Amino acid sequence: MAEPKKANYLTGAAILAAAVALTKVVGAIYKIPLFNLLGDAGTGHFNVTYNIYSLILIVTTAGIPMAISRLISEARATSRPMQARRYYRVALVSFGIIGLAGSAAMVFWAPELAEFMKDPEVVLGVRLLAPAVFFGCILAVQRGYAQGHSEMLPTAISQIIEVMCKLIFGLAIAWYLKSIGSDVATIAAGAIVGVTIGITLDVPVVWGLCRRIARRAPMTLNLDKPDSCMATLGKILKVSIPITVSASVLNFFNLIDTHFIRERLLSSAGFAQETVDTLWGVYSKGVTLFTLPTSFITPISMAVVPVIAGAVASGQREQSQSTMESSMKLTNLLGMPAAVGLAVLSTPIFNVFFPGSNENGPVLLSLLGIASWFVCTYIITNGILQASGFEWLALLSMPVGGIFKVAVNYILVGDPRINILGAPIGTIVCYMVITALNVIFLTVKLPERPNYFKITFRPLVCALLMGGAAWGVYGLSEKYLLPLLGGGRLAGIICLALAVIIAVLVYAVLIIALRAVTKEDILLLPKGNKLAKLLKLS
Repeated sequence: MAEPKKANYLTGAAILAAAVALTKVVGAIYKIPLFNLLGDAGTGHFNVTYNIYSLILIVTTAGIPMAISRLISEARATSRPMQARRYYRVALVSFGIIGLAGSAAMVFWAPELAEFMKDPEVVLGVRLLAPAVFFGCILAVQRGYAQGHSEMLPTAISQIIEVMCKLIFGLAIAWYLKSIGSDVATIAAGAIVGVTIGITLDVPVVWGLCRRIARRAPMTLNLDKPDSCMATLGKILKVSIPITVSASVLNFFNLIDTHFIRERLLSSAGFAQETVDTLWGVYSKGVTLFTLPTSFITPISMAVVPVIAGAVASGQREQSQSTMESSMKLTNLLGMPAAVGLAVLSTPIFNVFFPGSNENGPVLLSLLGIASWFVCTYIITNGILQASGFEWLALLSMPVGGIFKVAVNYILVGDPRINILGAPIGTIVCYMVITALNVIFLTVKLPERPNYFKITFRPLVCALLMGGAAWGVYGLSEKYLLPLLGGGRLAGIICLALAVIIAVLVYAVLIIALRAVTKEDILLLPKGNKLAKLLKLS
C-alpha cells in the first residue's frame, strides 16, 4: 500500500506545484509592473503593510490547515468519518470568531501598528486588508479539510483565484490612483485591495468543493460516535497552537526585524527617511524574487503532512520514512538549483525585472539566493516534524533563528558601510540555524530517520555545476551577444533567457547522468513509466 499512497502524495504535491507555478507567473505580472510603478519607496510601503497583515493572518490561521489536515487524515485512517466532519464544523465556528477578532485589531490598531513599523503612511492599507483576516480563517479551515482527504485541488483553485484578483483588481486600482495623481502610499494601499477581494471570493468557491468532497467520502455501516464539540476543539487547539506559535514566532521576529532595520538605518546609519524608504523598498523587491523557489516547496510540505500522519497513526514506519526521504530529496532537487541560479545571476535578474532601482539590488538578491535553500529545507523539515507529532520541536527552532536574525541585522544594518546589506546576511544566519536544529530534532526523535547524504550530495553537485554553466553562458552572452543586440532591457532579457535555458538543460542532463534522480523516483510521478522509458532509466 505504501507506493500508491506515496504516489498519491506526489500527485497532490504536483497539483499544488502547478498552481504555484501559475500563481507565480500571474504574481510576477502583478508585482513587477506594480513595483516599477510604485518605485522603491512605494514598494517599501506596500511590503510594510503586507508584513503587518501577514503576522496577524498567521497568528489567526497558520496552524489551521496543517492541524485539520492531520486530524482528519488520522480520523479517516482509524475509520472515524463522523469525527472527521466534527473537526471541520467545530473549526469553522471557532476560527471564524478568531478571524473577526483579528480583523477588528487591524481596523482599530492600524495607527499604532504603522507607528511601530516606522512607516505612518500605511494606515489606510492596513485597514483595507482587515476583512481578509476573517475570510482567511474560514478559507484556512476549508483548505485543511480538503487536504485531510488528500484533495489538493481546492487549495490550488483558491490560490489561483486570489492571485488573479490581485492582478485584475489590485493593478487596475493602482493604475487608476496613479493616473489621478495620488501619492505612492495611497497607490500602494489601493493595490493591496486585490488581496481582500481575492480571499473573499475564495470562500464560497472552496466551500462548494468541500461539500463535494464530503459527499464522496466513504461512510462505514456502523458510524462512529464523534467526540463532544469541546473535546474536538481541544484536540484541534492542541495540534494547531504549536504550529501557529511556530509560524507566528518567525513572523513576529520578521516584524520586529523590519522595525529595527528601519530604525537602525534612521538612527545609527544616519540616513534620511526618504533614503530609508528607498533602501527598504529595494530590499523588498529582492525578497519578492527570493520567495519564488521557496513557494514551490510549500505544496510538498502541505501534501506530505496527511500521508505521514496517516502512516504514523497506522504504524507504517517504512512508508513514513520513504515519504520523508522523497519529500526532502524533491526539495533539494527543486530548491538547490533555484538558489544557485538566483545567486549567480542576481545582477541580470534584478536589472531585467526592476530596472532603475537602487544599486544595492543585485547584491541583496545574491545573498537572498543563498538563504533560499535554507528556507526550503526549513519548510519541509517543519512539515515532517508536525506530521510526525513533534510540532513542539518545530516551535523550539523558530525563536532561536529569529533571535539570531534580529541580532545580526541590528549589528550590521546599523553600520553605515554595510547598511541594508546586513538584512539578507541576517536572513541566511536565521534559516541556517533553524534548519540545523530541525535536522537534529529529526535525527534524534524519528526511529526511521532520512539518509541525509543520499538525498543531498548529488543534487548539490548538480546544482553547483549548473550554476557554473549559467554564470559562464551569461558572461559570454553579455560580452558578445549584448552589443550585437544593441543593449537595453530587451537585449538583457534575451541574454538572461539564454543562460537560464542552457542551465536548465545542463541540470536535467546532470541529474540523470549522476543518478540524482532514479527510476524509483520517476515511477512515483504521474505517467512515471512512460517518463522513465523516455529517459532510459533502468
